[in-house]
Amino acid sequence: MALQTQEFKLRRRTPMSGRTLVSPVPDGIKARIETAESHLADAFKGVTTDGSVRTGLYTIQNTGSSTSDIKTAADSFLVSLDPALKADATFEVDSEEWRRWCNIHPYLMRHGAFLDAASSSQRDLAMGLLRESLSPVGFETARNTMKLNEAIREITGSNEEYGEWLYWLSIMGTPSDDQPWGWQIDGHHLIINFFVLGDQVVMTPAFMGSEPVAVDVGKYAGTRVFETEEQAGLALAQSLSVEQKRQMVISEDMPSEVFTTAFRDNFEMKHEGLKYDDLSSNQQSLVMSLIGAYVNRMRSGHAQIKMDEVKSHLSETYIAWMGSVDEDSVFYYRIHSPVILIEFDHQSGIALDSDVPMRQHIHTVVRTPNGNDYGKDLLRQHREQADHSHD
Repeated sequence: MALQTQEFKLRRRTPMSGRTLVSPVPDGIKARIETAESHLADAFKGVTTDGSVRTGLYTIQNTGSSTSDIKTAADSFLVSLDPALKADATFEVDSEEWRRWCNIHPYLMRHGAFLDAASSSQRDLAMGLLRESLSPVGFETARNTMKLNEAIREITGSNEEYGEWLYWLSIMGTPSDDQPWGWQIDGHHLIINFFVLGDQVVMTPAFMGSEPVAVDVGKYAGTRVFETEEQAGLALAQSLSVEQKRQMVISEDMPSEVFTTAFRDNFEMKHEGLKYDDLSSNQQSLVMSLIGAYVNRMRSGHAQIKMDEVKSHLSETYIAWMGSVDEDSVFYYRIHSPVILIEFDHQSGIALDSDVPMRQHIHTVVRTPNGNDYGKDLLRQHREQADHSHD
């Protein structure tokens, strides 16, 4: 349900800037920074089930799905920048800035070209990079999260905290047809890490969320996000037998956040819930459609490659649920295999006044477990092959 003007009940709180790190730093933000830095100090391993990375899951290959248009779009964006802004926007391909993203609205570890300070033509080129990299539905979802960040600015009147262009775009490495590079967009409720090697891509971690998820007033009235992800998940849960639900529901209580949010690159998550093999053929189709809602944010060629990878591990795929499965309930779910982790969660209010999870605040995240978030396993293999060729 979309929010109407009369339904806006806002939480009373002290606003925090989404543009700059204020001084003195509030205790809550200071604690987040300290926690983040402690996690970032650990060498990247990736999401695992027990702390041990399962090897041999990812290989460098020719996919036949060209990335030349993505490179051209990145080059066009970089050419539009003056030297100072270009310096802000560019990093080494193995930069630690990949891991310094955060979905919250206050300014925290931001880096890259600040789109709110960019010209309209530079913003168009930045969005051109996203449009070339993502599928139409993926691009629409990304843009709609930005538009709803504008909607919450209108609702709250907090110009410092929220806005359509409070996002930072970074280019990692030099855009190339055969050498590794990538890009990252980072800001409130929208983080996409996009690694490119030849015609291969890795589009994780990808965090998308929104509060609210739909509005019927303001500049972007009619905008809605995550309806498919929400309803498809619920349809799957409601299709299950009593025994299947007993296996799938791992807790009646909701988590406060998706488990593999920012700064949890090395999170250990065991396989829990209901196995894919224990579903009927119709239920398995529902699972594949639900996975597709996330994977199909990628361009069709790359999405098909990822889906083929997912299909090769269906016997090791688990669906877990927290909360209720009623028609109007709030809930958390995840789909977890050796090569993909999808999380969906209804959240309590931050701007909107709700101390309990609600349908108007959603977080989603997609990860590539076992060391290939940010394309790191492919980058490792690329460098090893390059070293061997020198030998």
